[in-house]
Amino acid sequence: MGETEQVRERRWQWATIALLVLGYSGYYLCRANFSVSKPMIITELAASGGMTEAAAKIALGAVASWGTLAYACGKFVSGNIADTRGGRGAFLSGMIGAVACTILFALGGNLPLFTLAWIGNRAVQSLGWPGLVRISSRWFSFASYGTVLGVLSLSYLFGDAASRAFMGYLIGAGLSWRSVYFVAAGILALALVANALLLRDTPKQLGLPEPDDAPSSVYAADPSGEKSVEPRLTLAARLAPLLRAPAFWWVCLMSLGFTLLRETFNEWTPTYFTEALHFSDAVAARSSALFPLFGGVSVVLAGFLSDRLGRGGRARLILAGLIVTAGLLVLLGSAPPALVVPLVSLIGFVMIGPYSYLAGAVALDFGGKRGGATACGIIDGVGYLGGVLAGQKVAQLSVAYGWQGAFLALSGVAGLSAVAGLFFLFDQNRAVARGAHTAPPLREETLGNAI
Repeated sequence: MGETEQVRERRWQWATIALLVLGYSGYYLCRANFSVSKPMIITELAASGGMTEAAAKIALGAVASWGTLAYACGKFVSGNIADTRGGRGAFLSGMIGAVACTILFALGGNLPLFTLAWIGNRAVQSLGWPGLVRISSRWFSFASYGTVLGVLSLSYLFGDAASRAFMGYLIGAGLSWRSVYFVAAGILALALVANALLLRDTPKQLGLPEPDDAPSSVYAADPSGEKSVEPRLTLAARLAPLLRAPAFWWVCLMSLGFTLLRETFNEWTPTYFTEALHFSDAVAARSSALFPLFGGVSVVLAGFLSDRLGRGGRARLILAGLIVTAGLLVLLGSAPPALVVPLVSLIGFVMIGPYSYLAGAVALDFGGKRGGATACGIIDGVGYLGGVLAGQKVAQLSVAYGWQGAFLALSGVAGLSAVAGLFFLFDQNRAVARGAHTAPPLREETLGNAI
C-alpha cells in the first residue's frame, strides 16, 4: 500500500470512528430520555387520577422491563443480521426506528401507548451496537480491537452523560417531557442523515484493503488447523464454536449481572435522587449524568491498564470491578445524603470500565470479522435478560424495602457475578499456560498506531 493510500485509509478510519460515535451517542438521546423524564411522567400519571405515585412508579418500571426484554430478544437476532447483511444497514435501521418510536411515545397519553412505543424503541435499538461492532471488525485490525472498541464504548457513556445533562438543561428551561422527546428525536434524525451519507460498511467499498482477522477467533481455523476459507457461515456454523467455548459462557453470566446493575442505575438514578435527596427533576437529570460520565473515564483507564497487565489482564480487572462494586452497593444503601452522589459516581467508575470489555473487545476476540457481531449480540442479549429485572422488580423492591433493600440485593448480584468472573480468570490463566489465544491481551499501542 502506497503512502497516499495509507493516508486515505487512516482518514476514513478516523471518519468511521467519528460517525459511529456520533450515531451511537444519538441513540442514547432516545434511550436516556425515559429515565430522565420518569419523575415527570410519574407525577403526570398520579395527577390524572386512578393511581398513586407508588403505583405509577411500579407501572413505569414494568414498561422499562418490557422494553429491556424486547432489547434482549432483539440482541440475539441483530448480531446475526449484522454479520449476514452488513453492519451499516443494521446501524441505520436502528436509528430510523428509534426516531419513529420516540415521536410515538411523545404523542401517547396512556400506559398502553407508552408500553408499545417503548418496546418498539428498545427492539429497534438492539440493531445499533452489533452493527457498530460489525463495521469495526471490517475497518480495524484485530491488534487494535481493544483500543478502538474502548473509544467507541465512550459513545454510550459520554453520549449518555451528555444526553442526560442536555435534557436536564431543557427541563430546567421549562420544557415539558414531551418537548424533550421531540428534541431528542430531531437530533438523532440529523445524526442519521450524516451516517447515511458518509458511513461505509467496509474499506473495500472505497477500494481500500480490509485488515486481517483475529487469530483468537473461534472461526479462525478448522479442526485440522487450516484457516477457513468459507466465504459465509451458516447460522449453525456461526453459533456452534461460540457455544462450545466455556469461557464464552462465563462471559455471558458476567454480562447478566453487570447489565442488571448498569440498567438499574440507568433507569432509576433520577428517580432515586428525587426521592432520597429531594432534588428537582432538572437537578436529578443533570446529576444522573455523573454515573455514565465517570464510567467513560473508567473505560479509558481500564483500556490503559489492560494493555499493560498482559494476557488475562482484562479478566483480573473484571473480577476486581465486581468485587469492589458489591462493597460500594452495601455502603450506598446506608450512606448519608452528602455521600450519595459521590458513591453513585464511584460505582460507575469502578463498574463500567470492566463491563465495556464484554460486548466489545472480548466479543471480537471470540468472533473476529466473521462472527464478532453474533458474539456481541449473544453476550449483550443474555445480559439484558438480567436487565429486565432492573425495571419493575427494582421498583417493587424500592417500594417494599426502600432503596437500602434494593441496593443490598444488587450487592448480592455483584457478588454472584464475581464468582463467574473468578472462573473466567481461571480459564484465561489455563489458556496462558497452554499457549492458547482464547482472549489475547491488547497490544501496547496508542489509538494513532492502532488504526
